[in-house]
Amino acid sequence: MKSPLRTFSTVELLRDLKSVTHAAAREPVAISQHRKVRFVLMAVEDFEQLSAGPRDPRRAFRTEDTPDDLAAIFLPALGAMIDGDKSSGGA
Repeated sequence: MKSPLRTFSTVELLRDLKSVTHAAAREPVAISQHRKVRFVLMAVEDFEQLSAGPRDPRRAFRTEDTPDDLAAIFLPALGAMIDGDKSSGGA
């Protein structure tokens, strides 16, 4: 299987650690052993971001803390829902 990562062999790693670590500082690199990719070397910041998982973009706001742009979207819809409940005789 061909790796999309820049690949260095373990021999290259041992012979030229500086070049391999400089490459890994820019982007993750693959380390191959016996012509098979076995390891990935990356900057610790990249690893921490990867380990943290995807950031959930959803947020909850208190009514008074809702940003104006979001309030402009939700208030008309909420008003229509409230008006709809009154006209249908709901709770």
